[in-house]
Amino acid sequence: MRGFAWLIALLAWTACAHAVPVRIKDLANVDGVRGNDLIGYGLVVGLGGTGDSIRNSPFTEEIMAGLLERLGVNVSEEAFRPKNVAAVIVTATLPPFSRAGSQIAVSVAAIGDAKSLLGGTLVMTPLNAADGEIYAVAQGAVLAGGAEASGAAASVVQGVPTTGTIPAGARVEREVNFDFSQMTTLRLALRNPDFTTAARIEAAINRTMASGLANLQDSGTINIDPSVMGKVNLARLVGQIENITVEPEAAARVVIDHKSGTIVMGEDVRISRVAVSQGNLTLRVREAPIVSQPNPFAPGETVVLPRSQADITQEPGIGFAEVSGESSLSDVVAGLNALGIRPRDMIDILKAVHAAGALHAEFVVN
Repeated sequence: MRGFAWLIALLAWTACAHAVPVRIKDLANVDGVRGNDLIGYGLVVGLGGTGDSIRNSPFTEEIMAGLLERLGVNVSEEAFRPKNVAAVIVTATLPPFSRAGSQIAVSVAAIGDAKSLLGGTLVMTPLNAADGEIYAVAQGAVLAGGAEASGAAASVVQGVPTTGTIPAGARVEREVNFDFSQMTTLRLALRNPDFTTAARIEAAINRTMASGLANLQDSGTINIDPSVMGKVNLARLVGQIENITVEPEAAARVVIDHKSGTIVMGEDVRISRVAVSQGNLTLRVREAPIVSQPNPFAPGETVVLPRSQADITQEPGIGFAEVSGESSLSDVVAGLNALGIRPRDMIDILKAVHAAGALHAEFVVN
């Protein structure tokens, strides 16, 4: 019952939020204005014996030896066996219009058999983009999320101590060659393509700015022609457009997460006339073995005799419940709530109703 009360509250919130205008900047991106993914391979040092083992991660020794060689330390003839070093993959996103000298956050993840990155420091790591060029260099103390402790016979791990982040841990060294001011046309790309929403964005821009400025291309694209406004600063024009508000339209959708038993249904979900029956069959098998042993000083041996008890219980179901044609989401939730159906059972019912063709919505199962 508690799960359905939460679902009804969510429905009420969704209905209210559906009518609230949303800024265009929260619905669409400007084509070409995006981040770029960066990746690098480096070392985290300063680990208290929780680094990579050389037997399982020989590449850690190789890169550490190469680093020391560049620093003027010759270790080629030495038996180099560090235990406080871990090889890691470093990832980051270069934001649009980032300038040389600005700082960005990076993520660090161990790729060897290191147990923890807690207390470690990432040494200078170049970060490359898809074109192979170095755009940033990362270095700094790793903030690992988790804890790990072990003893001679047991160990415990909380969270994931082999991953971490470094806020402002990389400095931009190269800028992306992109001159926004020289663009002659702009395109808005909707994050969730929808013809109705795109048409509303087009109408709102033309009504607020200038007629003919926006032109609907498809469900996910609106073309912007800056020449309609004459000579104008493109950055200022985009700033004005992205703060225009519209009411987005969402497709009817039912999302189910089997792992957590979560059910989320959109306001526009409809169910045609259908009859539903649901019940539970429970099978229980219990083992209660009996130990039989001879009397004291009597010949014989102790024998374990198996004893099993099995029974099947048919729990009362809901019988046949009829859902009237074109019921709204609130009607469906209220009806199932009145029948006392648990969220786990509701998932099975919704799947069966969808298979019967009576659920008029996109059905998403995670």
